[in-house]
Amino acid sequence: MAQKRGLVIEDDDRIYDLISMHLMDLGFETEHAKEGPIGLQKALEKEYDLIVLDLMLPKLDGFEICKRIREKNKQVPLLMLTARTEELDKVLGLELGADDYVTKPFGIREFIARVKALMRRVEIDRGDNAEEGRAEILQYGSLVINFTNRTVQVDGRQIALTNKEFDLLEFLARNPGRAFNRQQLLDTVWGYQFDGYNHTVNSHINRLRSKIENDPSNPKYVQTLWGYGYRFMDQGEEK
Repeated sequence: MAQKRGLVIEDDDRIYDLISMHLMDLGFETEHAKEGPIGLQKALEKEYDLIVLDLMLPKLDGFEICKRIREKNKQVPLLMLTARTEELDKVLGLELGADDYVTKPFGIREFIARVKALMRRVEIDRGDNAEEGRAEILQYGSLVINFTNRTVQVDGRQIALTNKEFDLLEFLARNPGRAFNRQQLLDTVWGYQFDGYNHTVNSHINRLRSKIENDPSNPKYVQTLWGYGYRFMDQGEEK
């Protein structure tokens, strides 16, 4: 099996050494970038199986790096490290496209668990553990979702989604007509409980609608159930 490649963008050598050692145990070879611009250049020019990104970096912060990576439609799993404890910082990181975060100081067991969870999600997305009989392409009117390639088209145009936007769309679309509250979506799509971060679901829903809906203010596909949560349109509603 080919060795996985990881990029660690972290200005503290001691933290990098610790992360690198444990990523090696998980089958990664790692590259290191201590400054934001260098890390961004590596992330955009090379292919990685995982990026570990510190928020507070010299010359260019992790928020901007995360944003620029996702603007290029890079689907690489991205784990954000932050010494901050403010809820807004964590939510902003998730909304910019980070798949998960760990708050410093972190226990190495927690870090390893988060990395393993991200890697499991990647394997599932690639279809390695797909359930037998699951549809690989769904079409609702002009919306076409290809679960194998993780691509979305609207009116024949390719739509660029972040990992979490696609995960959210996939989960809802595979359960048409079924209502989910925000905590259920957090627990299922993000992979574990983000207690208190319901706002990030709303933000992801809004961005998803802006990309796939002809009229985001009057959504056809991803519908709001006021006072409860969201659902994907039922097949019987398609005209």
